[in-house]
Amino acid sequence: MALHHSHPFASLPGRNQTIEKFRPSAKPRISCSSSHGSSKWKREYTSVMIVPTGVGASIGGYAGDALPVARALSSVVDCLISHPNVLNAAMLYWPMPNVLYVEGHALDRFAEGLWTLQPVHQNKVGLVLDAGIEEELRIRHLQVADATRASLGLPVLEYIVTDTPLEVEKWVDPKTGQSTGRIKHPSSLLRAVQTLVSRSQVNAVAVVGRFPDDETDDIDDYRQGMGIDHLAGVEAVISHLVVKEFQIPCAHAPALSSLPLSLCLSPKSAAEEIGYTFLPCVLAGLSNAPQYVVKDSESLGKDCIVASDVDSVILPIDACGGDGALAFSRSKRYKVQTQKPLIIAVEENETVLDDTPDKLGIEAVKVSNYWEAIGVIAAHKAGIDPLSLRRNKINDIQCPSFLPSNGCAISGARSIA
Repeated sequence: MALHHSHPFASLPGRNQTIEKFRPSAKPRISCSSSHGSSKWKREYTSVMIVPTGVGASIGGYAGDALPVARALSSVVDCLISHPNVLNAAMLYWPMPNVLYVEGHALDRFAEGLWTLQPVHQNKVGLVLDAGIEEELRIRHLQVADATRASLGLPVLEYIVTDTPLEVEKWVDPKTGQSTGRIKHPSSLLRAVQTLVSRSQVNAVAVVGRFPDDETDDIDDYRQGMGIDHLAGVEAVISHLVVKEFQIPCAHAPALSSLPLSLCLSPKSAAEEIGYTFLPCVLAGLSNAPQYVVKDSESLGKDCIVASDVDSVILPIDACGGDGALAFSRSKRYKVQTQKPLIIAVEENETVLDDTPDKLGIEAVKVSNYWEAIGVIAAHKAGIDPLSLRRNKINDIQCPSFLPSNGCAISGARSIA
C-alpha cells in the first residue's frame, strides 16, 4: 500500500483563519472561526455541545444523527466545541471551520480547567490497525485512508499494525443500560501509538479495532433507530486510553464484517450501511482537531482556548452527570466573564441515564428541543435575556428587601445584577 511516508507539506506550521477579539482585562484571543460577522468590540461566543456516547440518546445515539444540530449551532456561534460522537457519521462528515473536534476524555479535562485547546492548521495523523483484522478488511481500510489522502488531501502519514490482536470485548452495563467494554491487550495499542509518535512524529491517531460480529437479531433495534449503540461505549474506552497516555487527539473506527441488506432501516442508522468502514469521518475530524495543552505548560499560547471562554453548554436533559457537564455547571466566577456558562438541557433528547439538572442541583435552562436551544443561544450571544423573547416572562424589576420599589416595600426579593 502507498500509506507509509510523510507528505512533504505535512509539518508546515500554521493556524486556522482567525479573527482577534477584544476582551477587557485579557489578552486578545485568536478565534477558531471566521467570526460570522460579529463585532470586533465583542469577544467571540463559544458553545459546547455534548451528547454522551453509548447511552441511547434519541438524537446523537446513532450514526451521526446529531450532526445536523451541530451544523445549525455552528452557524449561530463563533466557536463550537464538540466530540466525535456528535461529529462522526461513519462514511459521512461535514467540514465546519469553526468547530473543534475534541475527544471525550480531553473534553472533560478541558471543562475541569486542566487542559486547554490549541487550534491548529493541520495535524500529522497516524493510523493504528488491530492485528486481529482479517487481510481483506485491512486492505479495505488502507484503501479508505489512501482515498482520503488523494481525494481530500488529508495528512495521513503512516499506518502500523499492532503486535498482538487487541481482542475487543463489549457489553451493556446492566445497572445503567450503557454500552461499555474493554480491550484485552491495551499495552499492544499503546506500543503501536508510541511507535508512530516516535518514528513519524504524528500528533493525532486514528485507531481501527476488530470488533466481534453481532448476530443480526442483536442489532435490529439499533438499525431501526431504537435502543443503544453497542459499539460506542468501548470505542470511548479505546480513545480515552490513548488520549490519557499521550495527550494527543484520538478517535476510533470499528472494523466489522458487512451486514446483510435490511429492508427496514432507519435513516438515523443508515450512514453505517453505505460502505466497508467507518474510517472517513474519523480521519477528517482528526486532520485539524485542536491539540491538548496542559494549562500550566510553558507552551501555552495566547491562541489557546480555556474553559473560562465557554459561554454555553447544550446537552440532553437526563445526561448532566458526566465529568465535563458537572465541571461546567460548578465553575467559579471567572475574571473576565461575570457568570458561569449557560447550561441548556434539551428535553426531547432522552437517554438511558437519569442525571437531570434537578437531581444534581444544576441551574439550567430547560428547553423542549434543539430548535428552542439554538434560539436561546442566539439570544444569549446577542446579549439578550432569552426570557424577553417569551410571553409574560419578564416581571417587575426587583430590589433588595425593605427598600421601596414603586412606592412599596418588597420583602425577600432578589436583586438584579
